[in-house]
Amino acid sequence: MQRRPWGSSGEQVPIIGQGTWRLDEAERKPAIAALRRGLDLGMAHIDTAEMYGAGEAERIVGEAIAGRREQVFLVSKVLPENATRSGTRAACERSLRALKTDRLDGYLLHWRGEHPLEETLAGFDDLLTAGKIRSWGVSNFDIQDLEDLRSLQPDLRCACNQVLYHLQQREVEHAVLPWCERHQMTVVAYSPFGHGRFASARSAQGRLLAQIGAAHQATPRQIALAFITRNAWVATIPKASSSEHATENAAAGELKLSDGELRELDAAFPVGRSKRLPTL
Repeated sequence: MQRRPWGSSGEQVPIIGQGTWRLDEAERKPAIAALRRGLDLGMAHIDTAEMYGAGEAERIVGEAIAGRREQVFLVSKVLPENATRSGTRAACERSLRALKTDRLDGYLLHWRGEHPLEETLAGFDDLLTAGKIRSWGVSNFDIQDLEDLRSLQPDLRCACNQVLYHLQQREVEHAVLPWCERHQMTVVAYSPFGHGRFASARSAQGRLLAQIGAAHQATPRQIALAFITRNAWVATIPKASSSEHATENAAAGELKLSDGELRELDAAFPVGRSKRLPTL
């Protein structure tokens, strides 16, 4: 499994991790088995959030990693409405209880809300001092949000920016990805298969993915993951609700596409015009 830097910390995370959005809607036992299979295959970065299933996803993760906490790079997120200084601390404590652990490896602001960023950063600092979190980051931050963050913290201790990024949604490549790379901030791509927007096998895009996949003995979805993570500062967190899907996702962690294949995919899935990032 290839790895990516986690901000400027010197730590690294697997290029393919495990997302848990809507995992609470899947059957519980297969979902837990999928997370454990992912760990077996090196997908140690598990991402969740207090919002997912009103904490149920965190409880599923807590059950899945029981007895294996030391193998996991565990990340959760605070909702913006909770992100005052004291609210951030309280939300983290709730997440720790749900996850049945004493610390998070990363803790993110889920998206920017009405509370001042200064408040959230102060809460993160309190949690760092208390040993409740080992690093912090943000999610769904566009360029202006990132610049505002940097103005508050010139040394920019933010480890990552988690954003929507898949073949049909490459908006981050215009400005956000270059900015994060320049400031040594990891980009974590969520929903890398695009919420039902994955290229149909009957489309020209789908046929290209299958053609490139055949050359690598890989599936179209594995090729999509390899393309999204081609940049040295990008990791991704696909969700898998079955052990079979987890196995498929993990195999993409060793794929390397040729320059020619990257050019073909770039042409088939154009970046498009720059616009404000969506938030999911």
